This record gives sequence, structure tokens and C-alpha cells, in this order.
Amino acid sequence: MPIDAEKALAAEPRTGPISWDHKDVQLYHLGIGAGTRPGLADPAVDPGELRYTLESRLQVLPSFATVAGAGLGMTAGLSSPGIDVDLAAVLHGGQSVRVHRPIPVRGSAVQTSKVAAVYDKGKAAVLVLRTEAADDDGPLWTNDARIFVRGEGGFGGERGPSGRTAYPKTAPDHVVERPVRPDQALLYRLSGDWNPLHADPAFAARAGFDRPILHGLCTYGMTLKAVTDTVLGGDAARVRSCRTRFAGVVFPGETLRIRMWTAEDLVRVEVTAAERDDAAVLGDTFVEHS
Repeated sequence: MPIDAEKALAAEPRTGPISWDHKDVQLYHLGIGAGTRPGLADPAVDPGELRYTLESRLQVLPSFATVAGAGLGMTAGLSSPGIDVDLAAVLHGGQSVRVHRPIPVRGSAVQTSKVAAVYDKGKAAVLVLRTEAADDDGPLWTNDARIFVRGEGGFGGERGPSGRTAYPKTAPDHVVERPVRPDQALLYRLSGDWNPLHADPAFAARAGFDRPILHGLCTYGMTLKAVTDTVLGGDAARVRSCRTRFAGVVFPGETLRIRMWTAEDLVRVEVTAAERDDAAVLGDTFVEHS
């Protein structure tokens, strides 16, 4: 059934309560590789990692917003009126998170989800699913997930922005590598993304992969953490926003090569898979900071 863009955009937002505590935050941080840092003489001991893993020192990386409430905002968006799509045709094309203030270690909020835009790319449609959260003190974050739906384009809608920009011609200011543990996807999925594509080899084979792939949002979180640790002195409260385009897959056990170009309040990032001749993983990635 084709997407009814007019109906989807006119639908009432869906709202619901969410809550989290330090255990949810710690589990998410462990799922994106917190706890050890490569390159140290003893990588198993890094006191700086305690800001991600120890409740008495805990801060919250803004990408936690993508899993708060078990990531139900995206599910609500895909079930909006006017959206009746085959989930097998759905691809997560990009993600942005903007935080309006630091996320508390423990909290509860009201989450609101809606279809913010529908674009016609010809052979595919692009849905922008927006999730906003606010607590008693005001807005906390705004998430935009860009979802490609293959075979649902051609309805005569606005094509929308391309979202692609050329990389700087200068050498990056920083290049770091972050290993993806073989069990990384199994741990990350405990934060709420239970898609068997990331755990079940038989399911992955049916999807065209020779083994399970890492969650794109796990790569996103690992990248934001690397930028925070490398450029921002490990201070997650300095992050204002992070947006990315998912350009390729990552397999557990691989190594992310993360290149960073810094400006006054912006970091441009490129992420590749080191073992596969720098195959593209994340493109058009920008981290705004204070």
C-alpha cells in the first residue's frame, strides 16, 4: 500500500511516558564499548571510563536518547496513520540527536513521536520520524530518524534535501581506531533493539549477509563517544547535537577508523571499516559542541 503522505503528516502525535535510571545508562554505555580504551599500556584500566560506567561519577552521552524508552519512538512513527509499509523494505538511512540540556542520569519524561516529513526519492520514500522528550523542567532532546522505504516512492511528493557534503581536502586533525568486540551487538541489543539481524546468523543470511551485522545506532554511539573523548575532554555535557548518514554496515569484530576535522564549535567526522579497505560506514557526520 503506498504511503499516504498527507495523512501521515496530519496525524496526531503519539505520546507516552518513559523513564530510565543509572543501570539503563550504564548498559547503553557498555553496549557502545565503554569501559576500556585502546592504545593504553593497560587497556583494561582507564579511570576516565568511569564517567561512563560508575554510578557515582556517571554522565550521559547524548546518543542515549536513541534508546531511552527502549527506542519506541521509531516504532510509533512507523505505525502512524498513512504509513503501511513492509518492514523488510525499511532501511535506517540517518539519525540526528539534539539535546536541549544535559540528560540526567535518572529521569522520567513524556515522549512525543510523529512523522515530521515524507520525501519522494523516486524508487524509495524517505520518512523523517521525529521523537521529542520533555520532563517537568522542559525539553530534553529531539531525535530525527531518516527511514528509507524501498519501492514506496513515485507518489509525486517533494524530493527533499540530499544531505551529502564533500569531505575536507585537508588531512584530518585526529584519527582514532575503535575495535568492535565480537559480542558487541549481543550486548547493545539489550538496550532495546531486538532485531535478529544483529544476533541470528540464519536470519542475517536471509537478509543477504554472511553473518549478523552491528546496529547502525551502535556505530553512531561509538563514534560520538570517540569524538567526546578525543576532542571534548570526555565531557558529554559539551555535546549539543550529532547527525549522521548510515553509509555501510559494520560486522562485529571489525575496527572502526574514525577521522575528525575540527572547527570552532563543530567536528566533521568520517567513519570507515579498517579491515575492508576503509569501506564507508558513516558519512556526513557532524558533532556540534560548546
